[in-house]
Amino acid sequence: MRSDYMSIDHDRLFKELIQTFFEEFIVLFFPAMHEHIDFRHLSFLSEELFTDVTAGEKYRVDLLVETKLKGKDGLVIVHIENQSDVQTSFPERMFIYFSRLFEKYRKNIVPIAVFSYDTIRDEPSTFTLQFPFGNVLDFHFFTVELRKQNWRSYIRNDNPIAAALLSKMGYTESERVELKKQFLRMLVRMELKKG
Repeated sequence: MRSDYMSIDHDRLFKELIQTFFEEFIVLFFPAMHEHIDFRHLSFLSEELFTDVTAGEKYRVDLLVETKLKGKDGLVIVHIENQSDVQTSFPERMFIYFSRLFEKYRKNIVPIAVFSYDTIRDEPSTFTLQFPFGNVLDFHFFTVELRKQNWRSYIRNDNPIAAALLSKMGYTESERVELKKQFLRMLVRMELKKG
């Protein structure tokens, strides 16, 4: 079998997972945010493609969701970006995405980065422009660092997002067999039905 048949498009699968279970993603990792979003109004926007003319690279935004806040007029856009490879310029890229999305849509943007590295890393959640005489910009984005999440905190949560991302969460090699057994119990408990 050729290797191109074996390759998996993880970005596409992540995007489909979040599109299918957007509310479950928000309630699992951002319960305070969940309280404010009106999930009756959800619209997934087309992919945005940005070109970095200085580097000659093109970047595609992973996921954009247009929604409303409860009791508020106007729309907000939730931007979710999955990052599985280490990239030192990632906070800057999040800021660039944010500013270009704001420029295009003129709506409040909620930026979220999901780090799905195979190792534990300390990832920044800010992008700062500063001078010796003061800061010009402090941009903050929400983060989920999957490897820092202890799988035991999520195993009893009958949330399809928790089930799908469990293998990317933190566990030791000695916990691997226990994790697999608990995962199977979780699936039985959830009684997943074919969609």
